[in-house]
Amino acid sequence: MSTAISLNEFLRTRRSRLRPEDVALPDFGGRRRVAGLRREELAQLAGVSVDYYTRLEQGRVRNPSDGVLDAVARALRLDPEEARHLHRLARTRPDTRAARTPSAPQLVRPMLARLLTELPDVPALVIGRRMDVLAWNRGAAALLGDFGALAPNERNLPRITFLDPASRALFADWTTCARESVAFLHLEAGRRPDDLRLAELIGELSMRSEEFRYWWAQHPVRDKTSGRKVFHHPLVGSLELDYDTLRPASDPDQALLTYAAEPGSASDDALRMLLAWSATPVPEPVAGVPTPDA
Repeated sequence: MSTAISLNEFLRTRRSRLRPEDVALPDFGGRRRVAGLRREELAQLAGVSVDYYTRLEQGRVRNPSDGVLDAVARALRLDPEEARHLHRLARTRPDTRAARTPSAPQLVRPMLARLLTELPDVPALVIGRRMDVLAWNRGAAALLGDFGALAPNERNLPRITFLDPASRALFADWTTCARESVAFLHLEAGRRPDDLRLAELIGELSMRSEEFRYWWAQHPVRDKTSGRKVFHHPLVGSLELDYDTLRPASDPDQALLTYAAEPGSASDDALRMLLAWSATPVPEPVAGVPTPDA
């Protein structure tokens, strides 16, 4: 998907969320062809001409200023992550030469691989670009499934979420988890418009999942940070776990994702039981083994 198309879809979906009364504009009635604000209303709020905003939305403004983009972000009431996404989409011009050159395989950072082995009581995994699973520990395999049974190109969290029926039973709120995956992939598409494997992943999920197509068209945007998830595990039942995403400052394309229960809680007891039942060692990726990236 081209950056211009992504920018157009992003701005249109954000205009559709607002009504004139939401932004203190008069609504003179009459049927609107599309939901939300018209282009001329958004241009008025942002303090730019209708022609300029139209060209911006269509991806035909090559170097919009920070001031203009900030004004559009305020007019659309974007949150900070969405505003950064707007700046990326409006400024990015894909390098066609880079698109023809396969990117280098990702190697698990040795320190992150070491941390996996030093967290025996915490399910943890290392994710890379596109939320590819680069490495994991025994706890992660017990909680989320055996990544080692998958081919390397299938070890991808959004792919598993949408295409593996077991994920719908595992996540108590599967819809929220799935939408978060879509939102992160949109961020990735804005950061890396030349990523061929990302384009292939989005294409596969669009072809095979109606839900993915529907949510992708809404253009959600969200980074993977921290929160709480409830699992319905087939062995130990309900687990309420907090998760955190830790990114090395020197390599933000990789992250350590950990899950932990509140100490002394029923979920803590269930997690300890799950880890005890799965105490037999499972094969784990060795630090430094590349994950195919092209």
